[in-house]
Amino acid sequence: MASPDAELSLLVLDDDGIAPMNRQYLGRNGPTNVIAFPMQEGDFSAMNPHLLGDVVISVETCQREAEAAGMGFDRRFTELLIHGILHLFGYDHEKSSAEADRMFRKTEDLLAQLDA
Repeated sequence: MASPDAELSLLVLDDDGIAPMNRQYLGRNGPTNVIAFPMQEGDFSAMNPHLLGDVVISVETCQREAEAAGMGFDRRFTELLIHGILHLFGYDHEKSSAEADRMFRKTEDLLAQLDA
């Protein structure tokens, strides 16, 4: 995942803030935990090759998921951030089970590196 001199934007919202984005861009009702908007895809991808895109995270959904999983908020937030960043790099768990497994393995690898 080498990406020297690249940048991304991170937007942290509550459920009321992310729900309209989830509806508008993904066609899904209600809040979600994370949405990624890759800038390296589509018609304008060459406009700024150093801009990876945007990651949007709901802190309320993150908190609920952390509590349900018996983990700390910071750990769940880190997982969601990594998940969003992987989407910016083209990973997509919704394409196939093989792609979901690939994304899961990469997430675990990155989390392990952060824990080291």
